[in-house]
Amino acid sequence: MKRLTHALLVAVLAAIALLPSWAQAQAPQRPQFETKKVDGTENVYVFRHGNYQAMFVVTPAGVIATDPISYARPEASATYVDEIKKITDKPIKYLIYSHHHFDHIAGGKPFKDAGAKVIAHKRAKERFAVLKDPATILPDEIVGNSKTIKLGGTTLELTYLGLNHSDSSLAMRLPKEKIIFVVDLLPVGVLPARGMIDFHPLEAEAAIKKVLAMDWERLIPGHPGMPEGRLGTKKDAQDILTFLQASSAAVREAARAGKCWDTAEKELKLPAYAGWPNYEAAWPFVVRRYCGLWGRGT
Repeated sequence: MKRLTHALLVAVLAAIALLPSWAQAQAPQRPQFETKKVDGTENVYVFRHGNYQAMFVVTPAGVIATDPISYARPEASATYVDEIKKITDKPIKYLIYSHHHFDHIAGGKPFKDAGAKVIAHKRAKERFAVLKDPATILPDEIVGNSKTIKLGGTTLELTYLGLNHSDSSLAMRLPKEKIIFVVDLLPVGVLPARGMIDFHPLEAEAAIKKVLAMDWERLIPGHPGMPEGRLGTKKDAQDILTFLQASSAAVREAARAGKCWDTAEKELKLPAYAGWPNYEAAWPFVVRRYCGLWGRGT
């Protein structure tokens, strides 16, 4: 009996040793919000609240902030402003919206109260005028295809990407730092999911190619990258483009066989991506959107 018990104990310990590290010990819980300087830069920061994040840049002449990320998180934008004030006493000069979706740009009043000029693409302002969301501050200035902001020795380039995840998305590039901020179009280390609801598939591929053609090395996404909140690279952007192209081809074949939507959503798989952390949750949204494209032409 003792030998059997000892053998069982050895077997259990061996099995535990084979488990991945995340299964052996629970990772420490992340704080609700945090602010981090981007490694290798003097003045570029990422503010994260929950699963949302934004970029801000501190200069001797003031601060350029992006995305108040306060929708359904009313305390987030005030916390964001407080975090900026911990770093600098310079005024917040600009608040720039990445696109018109409320989950990223609602709740900008604390920035406006701090004196910030709000900037967005012209289509974003058109949307706000129709939706009349009380939590969303209307832009003071709109962008067409491009705009360059220069403040305190920092240059930030705003580029309209056309239709993609939205019809109002701006890529924000810091040429000196070779950093780009792009929200929702390019998730890092995960697959697009609910964001596919109003996604423009073919146009998104063209937009990603535009981003890849720009001169940058690191991508700050609108949601923390996986794993551990990492920043993205051009390989990450190319990986998403390749995934979208593979998804499009697979669903197009299913649509032509008359399998969209229900059958495709239940049966179609993309095994090459099954190991991605959110594959099971994301894949139905992807199939549904591409069924819209290839099943109805929408």
